[in-house]
Amino acid sequence: MTDSRTILIADDDRAIRTVLSQALTRAGYNVRATSSASTLWRWVEDGEGDLVVTDVVMPDENGLDLLPRMKRIRPDLRVVVMSAQSTFTTAVKAAQRGAFEYLPKPFDLKELLNVVERALAQPATALPEDEEGEAGERLPLVGRSTAMQEIYRTVARLTTADLTVMVTGESGTGKELIARALHDYGKRRQGPFVAINMAAIPRELIESELFGHERGAFTGALTRGVGRFEQAAGGTLFLDEIGDMPAEAQTRLLRVLQEGEFTTVGGRQPVKANVRIVAATHRDLRASIRAGLFREDLFYRLNVVPIRLPPLRERTEDIPLLARHFLERARASGLPMKSLSNEALERLKRHSWPGNARELENLMRRLAALYPQEIIGEEAVAAELAEAEAPSDGAPRSSETLEQAVERHLKLFMAAHKDGIPIRDLHDRVISEVERPLLRLALSATRGNQIKAAALLGLNRNTLRKKLRDLELPVVRGLS
Repeated sequence: MTDSRTILIADDDRAIRTVLSQALTRAGYNVRATSSASTLWRWVEDGEGDLVVTDVVMPDENGLDLLPRMKRIRPDLRVVVMSAQSTFTTAVKAAQRGAFEYLPKPFDLKELLNVVERALAQPATALPEDEEGEAGERLPLVGRSTAMQEIYRTVARLTTADLTVMVTGESGTGKELIARALHDYGKRRQGPFVAINMAAIPRELIESELFGHERGAFTGALTRGVGRFEQAAGGTLFLDEIGDMPAEAQTRLLRVLQEGEFTTVGGRQPVKANVRIVAATHRDLRASIRAGLFREDLFYRLNVVPIRLPPLRERTEDIPLLARHFLERARASGLPMKSLSNEALERLKRHSWPGNARELENLMRRLAALYPQEIIGEEAVAAELAEAEAPSDGAPRSSETLEQAVERHLKLFMAAHKDGIPIRDLHDRVISEVERPLLRLALSATRGNQIKAAALLGLNRNTLRKKLRDLELPVVRGLS
């Protein structure tokens, strides 16, 4: 079967032009191919073509720069952008400038033919009116693996929408980076970005933090408090660790999502909720639903568009690019510029990365701060990773006392801070190097008696139980 529609191809690589032309011709389309953006522009001006497939980098002009002009004179013309510059920024720019789809090179010909078929079957997308106000050249997400390319494409599509997004992934995979990218490159980028971590707020204060409170609503409420929903009006509200939200707050949040308004704690007048919600969690929320810890109806309200961030061990091909990126960030913060030998990069790939990209960034900062050589070799990397991989069950070393063990862990924390790692980036490291070992030591010292361990730590027994559950530490039955 033949198709009378014409596809215009622009790519300065002769081999790619030939392969695409042959594949599309076999599929029944008419094809015109060129190596220059100027020729493509002339064809578009003359009204030729039903679909454009264009590369980004060409000798005479960038395909992304040409795209807005094509859309202005031919708003019905569908454009597919392909590029070997497989970055998040390229995907976002393609979406913001009206491209139907973005395909990173190399791509499967069947995938291209499917995209062409879909593009010709759907109405074209006109150029957004505020396209010129797009975000700058920052690169919030790094990686060229297949998994990251799919995430780039998903986020790029969502920048032109206002849908609720659920981001899942292990700690340190970059969930907040996704939320910030959706905000910074989306329709609400002129508004505020407000983040709240459910795990860091006492249960009894979460509703007040989210929705605000009136004066006298509870003991200590001496003035009216503005909640995060009001603070984020016109922008994005990032609900981090949503799996830790208590049941009462889940019910109120569900009502807000259903009705689009909320009332402050102690208030009566409804307030319009004008925010985009991005939620994130490292927990398995479906398991939490089965355990009765998370509302199923709220899950489906939040999980409109799911984005799963893969752990670093599932995208080891991105490690060299990430390492160089983090070393450059370390240099920008005042540390010496360093690079890694090929052997060092291979050693990084063999590490399991339980702390994911955050662990890798911390390592790069330490290497930049502590090692004098400009090119860091495998020995230095292996030494640092050996320290990281050493058992850290919290047990005292030889005759080390509880106080000495705590002091040792705190020194590790302070050394990391001196390396230039911001306090806000050290949360997981504090948990792993201070709180988790401290709890283990206290339970070991009291032979598993939680009442005595809580007293030793100066904690309420229920608080200790919650920490043990949240940190997934084993509880010795019969001694609590």
